[in-house]
Amino acid sequence: MSVTLSATARQQVDGKLIKAIAILSRDRSAMLPELASAREQGLDFEATTWFGFFFPKGTPEPIIQKLHDATVAAMDTPSVQERLKEVGAVTVASERRSPAYLQKFVLSEIEKNAAPIKAAGLAMD
Repeated sequence: MSVTLSATARQQVDGKLIKAIAILSRDRSAMLPELASAREQGLDFEATTWFGFFFPKGTPEPIIQKLHDATVAAMDTPSVQERLKEVGAVTVASERRSPAYLQKFVLSEIEKNAAPIKAAGLAMD
């Protein structure tokens, strides 16, 4: 069993090296449009890969805002959008790109995943 990014999976599926059984994001992937999501298959489950920038506590707000603004501007350029599309990545909507939203999102991810991780007996090394 493997969990992998859509771009990697596409190559492996096409090469008949693996059999894909579900997309773990809420919606189907543009890289594997024929593959139903876990939710479509009746599983109340979602797991996505996401990225964010994190800074040490006490980092001045102007620095955070400057890096945030530069990152958002870069993400919105046609060349970055095209590259993200090539690897099956999707950018989040603009209202989900703020430092405040990321903070709330991270806390919700911790809350969402805490019980299954504990039930499985997993721990960080």
